[in-house]
Amino acid sequence: MEYSGRNQTTPQANCCSPTLKVFIGLLAFCYFTKSLTGAYTKSTITQIERRFEIPSSTVGIIDGSFEMGNLLVITVISYFGAKFHRPKIIGAGVLLMSIGTLLMALPHFLMGRYMYNTAATHTNDPDNFTVSSTFSSDTQDTVQQLVSGNLKREVESSPTWGIVLFGNILRGIGEASIGPLGMSFIDDYARPENTAFYIGCLHTFGGIGPIFGYSLGSLCASLYVDIGLVNQESVTITPQDSRWVGAWWLGYVVSGLLTLLAALPLWFLPKSLPENPQTSKAYHPSNEHKHTLSITEIAKDFWPSMKHLFTNGIYILYLICSVLAFNAFAISITYTPKYLEQQFGQSASKTNFLIGVMSIPPVALGMFLSGWIMKRFKLGLLGSARLMFFTSVTSLVCIIPYFALSCENIDVAGITVPYQRSVEVQDISRDLLTSCNADCGCPDFLWDPVCGQNGVTYISPCHAGCNSTRGTRQNMTFHGCTCIQSWGLTSGNSSAVLGQCSRESSCTKMFYIYLALQSLAFFVYCLGTVPFFLISLRIVDPMLKSLSMGIFLLVLRVFGGIPAPICFGALIDTTCLKWGQNKCGGRGACRMYDIETFRYLFLGLVSSLQAFSYTLLWIFTTQIKKKVQYDEKMSKDIELQYPMLCDPEQENNIK
Repeated sequence: MEYSGRNQTTPQANCCSPTLKVFIGLLAFCYFTKSLTGAYTKSTITQIERRFEIPSSTVGIIDGSFEMGNLLVITVISYFGAKFHRPKIIGAGVLLMSIGTLLMALPHFLMGRYMYNTAATHTNDPDNFTVSSTFSSDTQDTVQQLVSGNLKREVESSPTWGIVLFGNILRGIGEASIGPLGMSFIDDYARPENTAFYIGCLHTFGGIGPIFGYSLGSLCASLYVDIGLVNQESVTITPQDSRWVGAWWLGYVVSGLLTLLAALPLWFLPKSLPENPQTSKAYHPSNEHKHTLSITEIAKDFWPSMKHLFTNGIYILYLICSVLAFNAFAISITYTPKYLEQQFGQSASKTNFLIGVMSIPPVALGMFLSGWIMKRFKLGLLGSARLMFFTSVTSLVCIIPYFALSCENIDVAGITVPYQRSVEVQDISRDLLTSCNADCGCPDFLWDPVCGQNGVTYISPCHAGCNSTRGTRQNMTFHGCTCIQSWGLTSGNSSAVLGQCSRESSCTKMFYIYLALQSLAFFVYCLGTVPFFLISLRIVDPMLKSLSMGIFLLVLRVFGGIPAPICFGALIDTTCLKWGQNKCGGRGACRMYDIETFRYLFLGLVSSLQAFSYTLLWIFTTQIKKKVQYDEKMSKDIELQYPMLCDPEQENNIK
């Protein structure tokens, strides 16, 4: 049986040929693995910052390198890739992503063991108790000797973070083919009413990936970085400590192997799928050319196509409002784990786990319902814009209560509170040393916090004026602390234990309330996910769909995905109250932030960008409404002048 103008197919061929649903299934798995790796990368931001002793601005560059790699090739791949074997090009991109992901774990195997400053020793007898206030070289257990020049471990920094950056660039290059070529391939071969639903399914799997990504991040963050190489009993810090580094590298190995598995099947799919009369569109890739085009023939239409795209005023307006929204999204998705850790005093492991199980499932559900709503109500261009505007504004309203959910900075002597209650902290570099510890020779760069019986944290036992120790490892206690006595405590109550003092109990309650509101906001916002992408396909000429999507993603990355994490990372650095120091004497990772300033910067900037974006989105929606009304008017005029062309029976007779 042969259809006029169609490829000849037989029932057997249709039965044995790969179907559109097979391609969608494989592409969904690619979306899953790439979002899993992306979420895991976000969850390791703090770990990478501490492991390589780098500031947040540098971590922002590492995070933005994914977008840098993507923008290098996305325009070329979007335009030229649509003319060639799209499944194989997608498969090659996913393979490159797996290589980049595995490469990101490489620095762990090139660096030495993680070293950190600590006054705790593990060579003493557990019952050893030494009291000394001298600084003689033969007194090994005095706290002054431990922390002022003979530290057990030395903070290490390494330039091998450049390998992590390069691996992330490769991930970005590989990812460039998945979105533009995958969605345009589906839009070409799916029935028009099913396209939105299929794209919604893709993003649903993309939303499920972060659940596993953050869960994997939680597991790895709870494991010590040098797991298997060191005796865990010798580790004197806990996951709540600002010096703790988890097994950040392990998740990259796991996700890299999963990504490799996703890449292989795509190489066995055909260039085009068997056509079905029910899935044909006015524009179809197989109808565009009856012969194979050369690179020169394809390239000569590139610049005219670009000019046609950028002279589309509605498309440009949509790009601008999307860039603003994407800036807010990039800041939020990159620094939310860090914000929760600092604001509510939670460990990276617990934070990543709860984000994965509480916030990400509503995202996946919202994406799925987004595609279902589009299909169920058969929303057109105007309906899509209205749905997106409604969900965006509603999600903005949901984040307003965030500003009320906050905790106070913990009391740290010389940083947030004075050593004596009657004196205010003026200058950290000067106020860390006072009369109670002036003779101890404490280095300013040290960060080995202890919690005194007065409820105040001191940045080291030396700064607390302690002169004796009892116990070993994590059970070590410090006694005779003169700075604690200056608060009016007796000598018998002037001891301290390793670690920072805990926050107030209300912080944990506010942490869970924040996550619940965040889950609601994410769910509502993701109800507009499918319209967000589908609009960029439907407001341009059908022949420019792949290029439109490629330019759309390129602009989002150039003006949103790259600068947002870097610039906001630099802003976060301005809120640092206590910097660490690497072994070369340079500034290391931040040990403590001013969480109130951090909160206003984070929430204020995100909500402001969203407010500006949604204002432009409202203008865009009104322009779409005018366009739809104009098109309907023109259609009615044509119907009145040429009624026979609008009669289905007459149209079939003409055909």
